[in-house]
Amino acid sequence: MARRTIEVDDEVFAFLQQHCEPLVDTPNDVLRRLLLGGGSEEPEEKTAPTSRRVLRRPGALLPLINAGLLAPGDVLWHKQPRRGMVHEATVTPRGWLKLADGRSFSTPSRALAEQTGTTINGWIYVHMPSGKQLHVLRRQVGQS
Repeated sequence: MARRTIEVDDEVFAFLQQHCEPLVDTPNDVLRRLLLGGGSEEPEEKTAPTSRRVLRRPGALLPLINAGLLAPGDVLWHKQPRRGMVHEATVTPRGWLKLADGRSFSTPSRALAEQTGTTINGWIYVHMPSGKQLHVLRRQVGQS
């Protein structure tokens, strides 16, 4: 795929930063997601230009799956009592979080921010099978 260089002003760049997953998304990822509806989805595989099959990067929950603390298909939830809302996400085999509307996110914080409409620490999702918050499970595998 050919790469092109574009220039954006400070206001457009600030907008891109507001819609990115820090240290993961490139400006191209954000533009692709916002303009073409892609980039936040978790394709299990994508085809490289050489026609080789390449797996997409693993999600943040993969170490918890590998440690046996989460399993694909497990449900995570977060309750917002003052708003009377409950948000759910499902763990995918590659450690991503899939929302009810079909969108997938590589990190809990990005997924929960999309659901709540605000910046929020997604590691407070509750893992329904165990009743523990993700940050507690993450500490069990030595992640911080």
